[in-house]
Amino acid sequence: METETNKLIINGKQKLEGKIKVDKAKNALLPIIAATILCEDDIVLKNVPKLTDIKKMNEIIVALGGKINWTDNSLTLNTSTINNYEIPPKLASEIRSSIFMLGPILAKHKYARVVYPGGCDIGSRPIDLHLSGLKDLNVKILEEHGFIYCDGKNMRNGLVHLDYPSVGATENIMMASVFLRGETTIFNAAKEPEIVDLQNFINSMGGKITGAGSSTIKIKGVKKLHGTTYTPISDRIVAGTYLIATAMTGGKVLLEDCNFEHIYSLITKLRNSGCKIDYDSDKILIEAKYKPLSCPSVETQPYPGFPTDLQAQFLALQTISEGISVITENMFETRFKHVPELLKMGAKITTRDRMAIVRGGKLFGANVVAHDLRGGAALILAGLAAKGQTTISGIQYVDRGYEQIEIKLASLGADIKRE
Repeated sequence: METETNKLIINGKQKLEGKIKVDKAKNALLPIIAATILCEDDIVLKNVPKLTDIKKMNEIIVALGGKINWTDNSLTLNTSTINNYEIPPKLASEIRSSIFMLGPILAKHKYARVVYPGGCDIGSRPIDLHLSGLKDLNVKILEEHGFIYCDGKNMRNGLVHLDYPSVGATENIMMASVFLRGETTIFNAAKEPEIVDLQNFINSMGGKITGAGSSTIKIKGVKKLHGTTYTPISDRIVAGTYLIATAMTGGKVLLEDCNFEHIYSLITKLRNSGCKIDYDSDKILIEAKYKPLSCPSVETQPYPGFPTDLQAQFLALQTISEGISVITENMFETRFKHVPELLKMGAKITTRDRMAIVRGGKLFGANVVAHDLRGGAALILAGLAAKGQTTISGIQYVDRGYEQIEIKLASLGADIKRE
């Protein structure tokens, strides 16, 4: 439901300059919060951003019987009192990441009941890979009346081959396998940094997982996990968004607490567009002095390819770049919902199926609506680069993945406020 706090007003054409610290990764934290179900002791997660997706995952933990304490940026969870194997349907329908609870609930209770998860409408994101992987671990699955019933009383280790390197399926099977006797192997696993982070988190509790970041992950079963204090990785998509914002507005911005390797596919393309980028172990400096050049071809791919979660923002950059760009979205079939809104701002874009042809030009302020998280971020970037005033509604989607984005951009010199 829209509220009075769901609009951003931007007066464009302000150069971004300064430094900014990158938030911890939403897509790392969501499975990590789910994995706390595996442990009976207190777990402390450091520097957790106040994002609505994380708040919803916490609500699910509480609804299952767990306890949380969120002070400043430290999140303390204790799931020893969880006595429920059913994820509340209302909460599950609001956030797709609720499906991450399936693996740990099965590992702990040997039984789970979930509804099909919700979240941003960016196309079909089937959970068949999750379910087929669990079947390889001898979980019996029944789907009826909109519910998924999982019986894991006879779960055992096994070999799981994913038809596609799905991030969520890889993470769910990792968590489901933690207590299984012997060794479980996942072939064709996703390689995203967030999977490495989940491995490191579970291992910090006493788990025995190896291979994350490669296509083969091995999980040796343990009897019990212990409490831990853990700091997740930084958010590569947030970092990428601020890099693109700088490229679109000019100026010079230093990103702190980030990993350049995680977004090197973007850095390469920004350099080709004319940006000067330097980096070291945990900082990235971008300087954009000139009008950007178009990138002739971009295709979204699983990591380490170009991330689908930066496609919308990079497309926004192409609308003001010199030349023509062809962007192909290989991951999700309806991830061009930002295009009609960019057209209102004067963008020259033609779409066909999963392809967008973008002719660079100028953007002008307009009233636009965010329809999903990353598309909303793209509209903010377009507003920063546009001549005149842009009003963006539907900002509740952006709040799912960016903490106080308007405050951070304003600290770099943007003329942006929330109403």
